[in-house]
Amino acid sequence: MEVGLLIGDLDDAPAGRPTFERRNPVSDNLVSVAVAATPADALAAADAAQAAFEGWSGLGPNARRAVLSKAADLMAERTDEFVDLMMAETGSTAGWAHFNLQATVALFREAAAMTTQIGGEVIPSDRPGTFAMAVRQPAGVVLGIAPWNAPIILGARAIAMPLACGNTVVLKASEVCPATHRLIGQVVRDAGAPAGAVNVINNAPGDAEAVVNALIAHPAVKRINFTGSTHVGRLVARQAALHLKPVLLELGGKAPLIVLDDADLDEAVNATIFGAYLNQGQICMSTERVIVDEQVADAFVAKLAARARMISTGDPAQGDVALGGLVDVRSARRVSDLIADAVDKGAVLAAGGEAKGTIVAATVIDHVSPAMRIHSEESFGPVASIIRVQGVEEAIRVANDTEYGLSAAIYGRDVGRALAVAKRIRSGICHINGPTVHDEPQMPFGGVGSSGYGRFGGKAAIAEFTDLRWITITTGSLNYPF
Repeated sequence: MEVGLLIGDLDDAPAGRPTFERRNPVSDNLVSVAVAATPADALAAADAAQAAFEGWSGLGPNARRAVLSKAADLMAERTDEFVDLMMAETGSTAGWAHFNLQATVALFREAAAMTTQIGGEVIPSDRPGTFAMAVRQPAGVVLGIAPWNAPIILGARAIAMPLACGNTVVLKASEVCPATHRLIGQVVRDAGAPAGAVNVINNAPGDAEAVVNALIAHPAVKRINFTGSTHVGRLVARQAALHLKPVLLELGGKAPLIVLDDADLDEAVNATIFGAYLNQGQICMSTERVIVDEQVADAFVAKLAARARMISTGDPAQGDVALGGLVDVRSARRVSDLIADAVDKGAVLAAGGEAKGTIVAATVIDHVSPAMRIHSEESFGPVASIIRVQGVEEAIRVANDTEYGLSAAIYGRDVGRALAVAKRIRSGICHINGPTVHDEPQMPFGGVGSSGYGRFGGKAAIAEFTDLRWITITTGSLNYPF
């Protein structure tokens, strides 16, 4: 499939342009050939977004709502196309791709609903005859940088609320899934967004820094949102700081799931299976650390390992499997190295551990300790690390023993005690008797620490993509000292 750049009213096809390829990580079949954008292309995209800003921001809220609602309808109508592209480019399972599509339809509908929720307030003024108000206005051009691991959800999230708030957007597509991200932009265009309101550019992997830096530096770009690794997030934030531009960062995670001594073990196992192995563990909220009270650890690990051994793996294109391939061979090798390091240092391999190409079996590692790399490094693979603790205080200490702070979960029948534990966990998100992997478009989604800052979702996102202005109207004469 050929993937062009979407800039203004132009669809730049690959003919005569430098390109890069994306191959299926499981089969190695060629999936897409995309135009490799240059910094000049990036500047052209920002120019197109700036040219469209006045018209788009000037529309009434219900006009923007109509476009976003139509985009949701078109996403649903093109389900098969999105699912096939996402599976081919990322190696994901059909179930994960369908979930991405369904969640994105809801995301667009939530953004549509937010167009009439961009409010302000009247503030009493001490100056006689003065009416004072705080109003929210569109910021300008928003740069969205989206990853590959949940490409439909996160590609759409990078643009939906910015558009709802009256901004125009440049989406910097992931090099792993250029066709998937390009299709999102086309759907919004087909839904009635004017030329330039949404622009999508692709770049070869080696050109990412130059393209992103050019976009951040462009005077029209007023906001940046980035979802991806903590390492790259720091680079984006540093570059944005040079130009004093706000950034919304949703970065890595090392989510803990705490199993208290009174937990329903079967429910905790179900949540761990889902949270650790969905999309091969390649989710920012994935359950990376399972912190289990020693009193119930043996029973919990036995149940978890038995379930993990039953999880099917293979090429999603060849049949219905629970686990497909990791994004590339390098990622699979890194996960295998983390497993080997843990076992070499005394951990017990309770299930899994096998790897072939990009496919890694669902793995359970028991007796993980701080001496092991996997204790602190984000694996981003299908591995559940069991850390045994004695009591609530140690569980809280271990859960907070990380630079990350995105999602967390706590299992315990005494909900009051579990809530008290949740309040002491340093994370942007915490679920009691629910998995670490959970998202809804109306919720304030984001982390603390090395997991980033700012919030996607619902009303919280309005503050990220608008400027809050103080405006006064004076109705009488003022007295001045000179």
